[in-house]
Amino acid sequence: MAINKNNVMDDYLVAWNSHDINTILSFFTDDGIYEDVAHGIVNQGKKEITGYLNTSFNDFPDLKIEVKTVFGTGVWTVFEIVTSGTHAHSSRPEVPATGKTFSVRAVSIFQLRNGKISRQSEYYNYATLLQQVGLMPEQPR
Repeated sequence: MAINKNNVMDDYLVAWNSHDINTILSFFTDDGIYEDVAHGIVNQGKKEITGYLNTSFNDFPDLKIEVKTVFGTGVWTVFEIVTSGTHAHSSRPEVPATGKTFSVRAVSIFQLRNGKISRQSEYYNYATLLQQVGLMPEQPR
């Protein structure tokens, strides 16, 4: 039976926006990788990905992803997205929660294996996020 890649990716997005960690994990291979390039974090395997998701949804409880463009070929899919949320909590004691919102453009690149995500790499401008939540001064124009 052929796997409809578009339906899989649509369902994946619904799971993210529902903060349904178990469903998000079900889209990954057991050895899957979720890489947050801006943070320099590579999470390998479902246990590490679970930790990353717990922290993300705890720190940004209203985190949402809006897909702007999707394209791909073969085992590759790319999302152009806008990620938004409120910095309501901080899992890092040295970084205070600000309660401010952010909205940043990003790109997610997915590599699929047997209908599951074997790697997702997320690219965005971390400085823009920090500026919007008040943890970094705006650059003069």
